[in-house]
Amino acid sequence: MDIQSQVEQVLRELVQAGNIQTGQLLVIGTSTSEVMGHHIGTSGTETAAQPIFAAIEAVRVEAGFYPVFQCCEHLNRALVMERAAMLAYRLEPVSAIPVPRAGGSMASYAYKHLQQACLVEAVSAHAGIDIGGTLIGMHLKPVAIPLRPSIRIIGHASVQMAYTRPKLIGGARAVYVVDESSADNGFCD
Repeated sequence: MDIQSQVEQVLRELVQAGNIQTGQLLVIGTSTSEVMGHHIGTSGTETAAQPIFAAIEAVRVEAGFYPVFQCCEHLNRALVMERAAMLAYRLEPVSAIPVPRAGGSMASYAYKHLQQACLVEAVSAHAGIDIGGTLIGMHLKPVAIPLRPSIRIIGHASVQMAYTRPKLIGGARAVYVVDESSADNGFCD
């Protein structure tokens, strides 16, 4: 199975398990260096980013989420997203353009291929996938649920995924939504 097919498969698993809806944010952290079998931050390439981006686009067309691509630490882990998503979530843009050596190859590729790409400083995403240990947790909503993908390695990079749920508050007398998969699940955004 090739990289594009592997990413599509695990993303579909994440969308299904997390009940990801149209318009929700899905953060993607990718080390193309790790995918290619090198240490993170040493050998990134947009050639490795291309099939990953294609897979994300294929699943996005099906599910309708907004993909959000995390930059590397050289841009303080800022995020590439479409302007429409930035406006929908009332985020403020930051001034930078990711390039392979400052932002990362995946973010750089996404910036060139998303419609009206922009950078924001932070998001609170509904779900995320981390390919290669890029540490996306800071961009997930507070209660993250780890999800073990059926494919644990893409290329040479480890894969971790998580989706989020609302906080359970109120104590012993509170009544909670227990069916997260229903269409009207009581979750608000």
